[in-house]
Amino acid sequence: MASLQPVRGMHDLLPLEFRKHSFIIETAKHLAASYGFAEMATPLMEFKEVFKRTLGDVSDIVSKEMYEIADRGGDDIVLRPEGTAGVARAIISEGLTQSMPLKFFYAGPMFRYERPQKGRLRQLHQIGVELFGVSDPLGDVEVISLAFDTLKALDLTHRVTLEINTLGDEESRKHYRNQLVTYLKDHHHKLSPDSQLRLDRNPLRILDTKDEGDKKILEGAPLLSESLNSVSKEVFANIQDGLSALKIPFKVNPHLVRGLDYYCHIAFEVTTTDLGSHILFVVLTIIVI
Repeated sequence: MASLQPVRGMHDLLPLEFRKHSFIIETAKHLAASYGFAEMATPLMEFKEVFKRTLGDVSDIVSKEMYEIADRGGDDIVLRPEGTAGVARAIISEGLTQSMPLKFFYAGPMFRYERPQKGRLRQLHQIGVELFGVSDPLGDVEVISLAFDTLKALDLTHRVTLEINTLGDEESRKHYRNQLVTYLKDHHHKLSPDSQLRLDRNPLRILDTKDEGDKKILEGAPLLSESLNSVSKEVFANIQDGLSALKIPFKVNPHLVRGLDYYCHIAFEVTTTDLGSHILFVVLTIIVI
């Protein structure tokens, strides 16, 4: 009889590892509560439409990486690939839109159908916070500060780098979209099939490509920072001033983008080389409904 193994890309949390796992979550939960974030949880399964609406139907998550389940009623159900869309769905379906602002913390498993590798599994465990209904740049600073304080409590700040960038507002991204399309059309035949499709449907997603050939082409592309309007520049400057006032070290990375439809203005990643490649520690989401 063949030995029983867990599903590829998923693993057991045995007692020693589970204690470490719980310590990280409890540390993050305690700090989030001190910042006024209330804990919540969403179901492991959602209707597929929840993620198509918020992440975009040409994102890698929706088009390639979701675990889909056809239930007996014929509905398209998926195992949640990330936390933000489910939280946004809960706010709307539970009638919480009149209670803004809302601050939520959550922790739990997410699922991505992708090639398992060191530091990347098909069942991953994610800690996240969501701040809804706050448009002031100080809201962004608050969430980044929480991420940094969590890393400090775990004694990890000396092993990571905080990178930030601005995606601008809708007007800025529209202007940049035109600039990017003009540039990429001259390289259309060299783009990967996925990026050729995105060039017509959502060209900004090409910036999030994993294809090495696409990355080479993008090295000569115009930068989004060159298309920022005065409002977007002011927001980004205020966020940098706020981080500096809190003595939080950061690096501006003009090539840092997020390939999801709900992002605007600030995006950040906390990266490390300890796993051989950068990892995303926490995703900042500031959403105004």
